[in-house]
Order: sequence, then structure tokens, then C-alpha cells
Amino acid sequence: MGWMADETGLDKTAANFVPLTPLSHLKRAAQVFSDRTAVVYGQHRVTYAQYHERCSRLASALVGLGVAPGNVVATLLPNLPAQAEAHFGVPACGAVLNTINTRLEADTVAYILDHGEAKVLLVDPQFLPMAQDAIARMEGPAPVVVEVADPQAGFPASGKNLDYEALLDQGDPVFDWIMPQDEWESLALNYTSGTTGRPKGVVYHHRGAYLMTMGTVVSWRMVLHPVYLTIVPLFHCNGWNHTWMMPLVGGTLVCCRDISAENIFNAIKHEGVTHFGGAPIVLNMLVNAPETVRQEFDHQVEVFTAGAPPAPTTLAKIEALGFNVTHVYGLTETYGHVTECYWNAERWDGLDADETAAIKARQGVAMPMLEPVVIRDSAHNPLPMDGKTQGEIALRGNVVMKGYLKNPEATAEAFKGGYFNSGDIAVQHPDGYVQIADRAKDIIISGGENVSSVEVEGVLMGHPDVSLAAVTAKPDDTWGEVPCAFVELKPGASADEAALISYARERLAGFKCPKKVVFAELPKTATGKIQKFELRKIAKDL
Repeated sequence: MGWMADETGLDKTAANFVPLTPLSHLKRAAQVFSDRTAVVYGQHRVTYAQYHERCSRLASALVGLGVAPGNVVATLLPNLPAQAEAHFGVPACGAVLNTINTRLEADTVAYILDHGEAKVLLVDPQFLPMAQDAIARMEGPAPVVVEVADPQAGFPASGKNLDYEALLDQGDPVFDWIMPQDEWESLALNYTSGTTGRPKGVVYHHRGAYLMTMGTVVSWRMVLHPVYLTIVPLFHCNGWNHTWMMPLVGGTLVCCRDISAENIFNAIKHEGVTHFGGAPIVLNMLVNAPETVRQEFDHQVEVFTAGAPPAPTTLAKIEALGFNVTHVYGLTETYGHVTECYWNAERWDGLDADETAAIKARQGVAMPMLEPVVIRDSAHNPLPMDGKTQGEIALRGNVVMKGYLKNPEATAEAFKGGYFNSGDIAVQHPDGYVQIADRAKDIIISGGENVSSVEVEGVLMGHPDVSLAAVTAKPDDTWGEVPCAFVELKPGASADEAALISYARERLAGFKCPKKVVFAELPKTATGKIQKFELRKIAKDL
């Protein structure tokens, strides 16, 4: 079907078909952008020619350590040059990259190392004690440990393991990269957060990562030579694939070990950062930064934000500081962001600040690398695009994972009905824009009524004293569940429980208002997402 009547001799050959892979971006950049700055971290500044050489040395040295195609090489690293180099050097020797969350406890790291069967582990000295503890807990063979020293941040090598720079010295600078023969070959292994039981291993292929880089350039309106600040951890969906993308456009990757408002403003001012991604908490950090750490800059900074929907109030404030925010949405299983709140200028220019911010808080429409998003009911039937009917976000396309490693049952369940079933509950507006109501597990059912924790959080975040808010269910003898709010106040703020409940009642139906407010620092993941499962535990005992 769809073939021409006669296709004699029209075959795939080495001349007309090459498997798609993001590795090709750096191979090209080493030639086209050879003298441009590729990676920056303090005193570490390398050109694309040097970047390619270091990645080649890493690939060659890993082969020397016995790493074979299909093996897994793991990392426990912050956003440092070595982590970026691993994104190219590991697959360049045919291996699969497994970037591990540095905030995990030793038991979970041991499980990941065992489950992925890592042959080598690149580790920062800061995380070496945890890595050693994890290796001691492993059931299978231990990986070879390579320490990646960071003396400029106060983390010199311990001297007990092979040193990363010494390893590179052993490598061949003109090593012939092992390119994929099939774009379906595995490129990376990422583990879900594992908030309910053991984390699942999400497998990416070369084709998906390549298409992520291409689609992101379009959606982010990128031109040549952007300067990208690594705020999104490179262990989270491989930094949304942005490290693989930068060589495509000859961009500069600015590594940032410690995420703070001061470091972000300094990078924008002194390195000329033009783009970064981050959770809404990062936007909140910048909005609430004291004047003493803010820096003036003369260009607009493009920001992708993802995670919990950002409060409209935060979006309104951040843009006044010189940032243009685009809300995106995705999951580990989709290589990172795959929808965007594309701004329809013809329809929305001229709206006031509050209306603009409310629209920008939507998760939006499919990015170029994804098929159109649908909202489905529990039987996988499409639901109307009326902005009211809630269902589960379902996604399909080349940027959906291959599946869960060694877990065919979970893979089959995730792909039921021909789509990836996200677990996120949303409505779809008549224009096709998706707006998350909640995670399925975060919906609060109070007296038979569904309460969106996201909606309540958005209202509370509008209070001038509130820095951050999270809402979860609290058991109740009468209503079954009621909303319980956990709040971080701004420095010097004095709002109390009664004031916040009263504020909410002026803006929400009574059953949606929090019945309890707890003032505390909110537990967060390494990517800035609030750990609601921890808050649910606390709420049960209140």
C-alpha cells in the first residue's frame, strides 16, 4: 500500500539511508563549528574540535576498560562537562548511557546499577561515599569506578579510583565512533522517580533523541549559536535532550553545578545565556531573588518550564524581568518535553497580564516530533475537546520510549490502546490545547466532588505572602478527603492559616478550599518537583 507500481532498484543503500542519531550533530559541529566555544564551566572552556576530541578519547578509553556495544555505562554526576561528554562518548563506543539521579539513596542506586548491569560508573567525589555504599549493596558484578574530580568546586579526586582525566589521556583522539546500524538501537537508559516501588528503566533509541533535537529547535525558535544554561539536571531525561541538541546549532553549553538565583543571573550577565529550561520552582526563585543578587541584562532570555503547572502569578512576574516563558510538558517516557503552549499571537496578543499568564500555564499542543495529543477515558475512547471533560493524556510518536527494561508487563500496560498512557488528568480546549487538571493520584475527591490540587495551588500562589504551595488530600471522617495545603512563605511574610483559607474562599468554591494549612519547607526532587507522596504521608496524620 502506497508503493509505486514499479520500484525496481529503489532500495535502501549506504548512499541514501543513514540511521538517525544525535551523535551526527557533534561529528558535524567538529567540522563546521570547530573554533566556536562548545562547553563552558568556570575555567574549563573548549571548542567544538576539542569537545569532539575529548568525547572520542572517552569512547576509546571505555573500550579499553572492556565496554562493548550494548553495555551500560552509568554516571553519578552534576551538570559538569564530563556529564555532557558522556552523552556523546558513551554511545560513540556503542554503549548505552545511564545517568543516575544524584539525590537517590544508596539502596535505589544499587538496584539501578544491578538492573541496568552497568559496566562502568563515572562518579563525582561528592557522591563517592553514596556510590560506594550502593556498590556494596549490589547483588551482581560491581562496575569499574572512575572519579570525575571538580577541584574548582572543592571536590578533588580521592585518589582511590581511576581518574577521569587520566582515563581520557589513555584514549585515542581520533577513535572511529561506532555509529548505530539501526536507529532503533538503544541510546540511553533513564529510571523513573520510583515513588511507588522500584523505579522502572525507560529505554530511549537514537531516532527519538535525534527527532527531539530537531523538534525542539523549531519550537524554541532557535537560531544559530544560542547559549544554553544547564539548569535541568542532565540525569533527568538527559537534560530534555538539550545537550545532544546544542551541536546541531553550534550553541554553547554553560554548565552549572549549583542552581541558585545568583548563579543564574551571573550566567546570563557574564556568559550571555539566551536559553534555559527549569521547573516552575526555578522561576519562583528568580522572581523572589533579592535585589542584591539580580543582574541587569540587555537581551530576552527564552525559558522552557515544565513540571507542575506554573502559577499564573509567577508567570506574570517572571516575564517583567526579561524572560519569555514557554510552558512545555512531557515525561521520562517521552524523552522530556513533547507539548508546548505555543503562543497564538493573532488570538492572544492584547490580553491583559492575568489572561496572558493563565493561557501560558496550559500544557498546550504537540511539538513537531509528536503526533497530536488526545484525552481519553478509562476505556481509551477519545473525549470531547470542550475544556471541561477530564480524561487521561495519551501520547504517540517517535519520541515515546522503546519501553521499560526487563518489564514487558508494565510496557504493555503503558501502551494499551495504541498510545502511551501518561497518568496525567487533563481537559482539552476546543483549539486542541491541553490543560492538566492533576495527576490521577493527586485528584482530591471531597464529598463526591473532584478537586484539582493544581487549581487550588494556583490560587494560593497568588497570595502576596506565598512563595510556594502544594495541595494534597487529607483524610476526613465526613467528606472522605479534604484539601490540605503545604505552604512556604516569602522571607519576612506573616500570613497565617486563617488568612490563606479566607483568601482561597474568596476565589474558590467552598469544597475546594483547604481545610488545613501547614507551613514548612516543601520536599522536592532534584528537578524541583514537589514530592507530593511525602506530603500525603504527613497529611494522613494531621
